[in-house]
Amino acid sequence: MFDSLSDRLGGVFDRLRGRGALKEDDVRAAMREVRIALLEADVALPVVRRFVDKVTEEAVGQSVLKSVTPGQQVVKIVNDALVEMLGSETADLDLVAAPPVVIMMVGLQGSGKTTSTAKIGKLLKEKQGKKVLMASLDVNRPAAQEQLKVLGEQVGVATLPIIVGQQPVDIATRALHAAKLQAVDVLLLDTAGRLHVDAALMDEMKAVAAVSAPKETLLVVDSLTGQDAVNVAQSFAGEVDLTGVVLTRMDGDARGGAALSMRAVTGKPIKFAATGEKLDAIEPFHPQRVAGRILGMGDIVSIVEKAAATVQADEAERLAARMAKGQFDMNDLRTQLQQMQRMGGLGALAGMMPGMKKAKQAMAQSGMDDKVLLRMDAIIGSMTPTERTRPELLNAKRKIRVAKGSGTQVQDVNKLLKMHMEMAKAMKQIKKMGGLKGLGALFGKGGLGAAMPGLDQQAGPGGLGGLGGGMGGAGGLPGLGNMPANLGDLLRKK
Repeated sequence: MFDSLSDRLGGVFDRLRGRGALKEDDVRAAMREVRIALLEADVALPVVRRFVDKVTEEAVGQSVLKSVTPGQQVVKIVNDALVEMLGSETADLDLVAAPPVVIMMVGLQGSGKTTSTAKIGKLLKEKQGKKVLMASLDVNRPAAQEQLKVLGEQVGVATLPIIVGQQPVDIATRALHAAKLQAVDVLLLDTAGRLHVDAALMDEMKAVAAVSAPKETLLVVDSLTGQDAVNVAQSFAGEVDLTGVVLTRMDGDARGGAALSMRAVTGKPIKFAATGEKLDAIEPFHPQRVAGRILGMGDIVSIVEKAAATVQADEAERLAARMAKGQFDMNDLRTQLQQMQRMGGLGALAGMMPGMKKAKQAMAQSGMDDKVLLRMDAIIGSMTPTERTRPELLNAKRKIRVAKGSGTQVQDVNKLLKMHMEMAKAMKQIKKMGGLKGLGALFGKGGLGAAMPGLDQQAGPGGLGGLGGGMGGAGGLPGLGNMPANLGDLLRKK
């Protein structure tokens, strides 16, 4: 997400950082480029004007231009302004009320309202331990109620039984009654959409709100529609008491105009961002993290959270024990590749790593993609159990067999074996350093973390030591630091 905007801004700020001293004209010229980049990203014109004026006013001050690193100071000012534009603080759902807490989902048809309802239901159930009931009030779109029922079965969240012919207000009343009887914590109401905003739609929303008294009213908008999404949000905000916004298809939004304009134009916080079609592809919207991604500063916290969410305890314990002994075979490598897939693949990880923006672009230009992880997994899958445990047994004849079985070339098998050899060497080095504790000391507050206090803070209480534990420690991504030398060869498309 935000790829095109991030590229444009990255070029502007690289030029500023490259200068030892800045003049006011340099800053104003850079801000003109920032203005053009934001407009091309489909950010609302009034928002762009306020943003550029605010940043320019602060950036041309003597404290910035006369500082030791004026380019870095300007980038910091832009980062702070971006965070403020996006909403400053993460806006969580307000669930402090007597149960059942009602959340009403509203929006136009095709915005992803029903799928977002199921995703939020799954999130509340799994992350917050809430008992959730979902009810579809959409009696206009064919099979809309059946769709929510199927999604509910997939995510393990109960849905209100369907009664054919019942109207939205009656369904809402029945859902509220059922939620009270079943001691439900949160009731999600998936309302009907329209192809465009009209009086009938608004009257229906108001009638449902009157009988259900929702604590949260979330507007679901498609981020790919850009400025239209902001206009829709303004229309709804003028008629319904909105409490927040859910942006869908954020993974396909390279411009980011809707996200950057939404809070400033409507005054309503973005509470969730849907980043894919899978039912777990939704996350709370963190303004600071998003600003960091836009400016190429990375998002270490999200990586750590992804690692924590995807690492399986038994795998982590097994690998930690083997790492402490300096052991690492093909089965361990396969575990790491599968974990990288669960975390979103190489592209997703590179996009969140500080300073990896250019590396991500180089990967794309050289023909690398996340399918390489699947190819590597296929190669390992074509080996016998003995060969996975003792890869040194793979002679020329065995390599030919493995290549044919995985649909790859012998060269690919050799590259994977070389990658494994380097990662195994890294495991032995970790053992010499004192195992995981030694590795943690190197990256923690007593080691590199002390030398880079800013990065140390990004990774949370454990600093970079926490990141080492999540990524390179128990169940993480050991040896990843040894990959760049051969990344182009190892990960190139066939």
